[in-house]
Amino acid sequence: MAQRQDKELQKEIESLVQGFNGKVGIYVLNLKTGKVAAFNADSIFPTASMVKIPILIGVMDKISKGELKYHDEIVYKDSLLYSGVDILGSFKSDEKIELSKVMMLMLTMSDNTASLWLQSLAGNGLRINQILDSLGFKITRVNSRTPGREEARNEYGWGQSSPREMVELMRKIYKGEIIDRNYSARMLRLLGRNYWDEAGISQVPPDIFVASKNGAVDESRSETMFVAAPHEPYIFSIMTNNNKDQSWQPGNEAWVLTRKLSQLLWNKFEPKLSWQPFITVEGN
Repeated sequence: MAQRQDKELQKEIESLVQGFNGKVGIYVLNLKTGKVAAFNADSIFPTASMVKIPILIGVMDKISKGELKYHDEIVYKDSLLYSGVDILGSFKSDEKIELSKVMMLMLTMSDNTASLWLQSLAGNGLRINQILDSLGFKITRVNSRTPGREEARNEYGWGQSSPREMVELMRKIYKGEIIDRNYSARMLRLLGRNYWDEAGISQVPPDIFVASKNGAVDESRSETMFVAAPHEPYIFSIMTNNNKDQSWQPGNEAWVLTRKLSQLLWNKFEPKLSWQPFITVEGN
């Protein structure tokens, strides 16, 4: 670990998180050099909607085994509704939709109705957790609607992970190590269509491919990103919990920290392509 540590970046991250009103964990991996920087990287945090990456893996595993088909038409039922502002939840009962489009809604829009439906189609949390365990993940788990995970759900919500494991999950997808290269590539493409782009993604030039997933509940805001930087591609995860600032405006303290971290990493790994966002959001 000492040999792999980017000491300069480590100091910059430790300085960046000083004074944050909550718990924060960060893990950064430079895919070219293998060097890392970490802060509370092995602590357990709520994933919120980042749990949708494990759900995606569970569905893809079913597809790879022929138990589901990517372009299958499936039938929506009112009983699937998870109250909120989801797109899928506005469907009428018995309407048909392709499985691939439900996956798009889960990842692009972070649609919770779509996500819980896919969790069920994947074999529920127990099966997804078995897959995670087989891949070597010890912390990352689905908690919600998963027998035996009630206590963990009370503490962490829908899912749990650590910054290090979220980065490793994304690394395995990028490297084609989950199922096979074809299925991993499909997952990476799906993760590259994130509607929620005003935090970490906003600090990366728009012509650079980014695969990402965010998670947000009142007291926890998190984001994991693979950035295909031309010279030094990298992955990072920032996870927070027990946040004092529970507002939903762009100036939320955790989102501001995420933008600052993302900008720091882009400018460090691509100094010759230093870039300042030309589209900003209020509070940025």
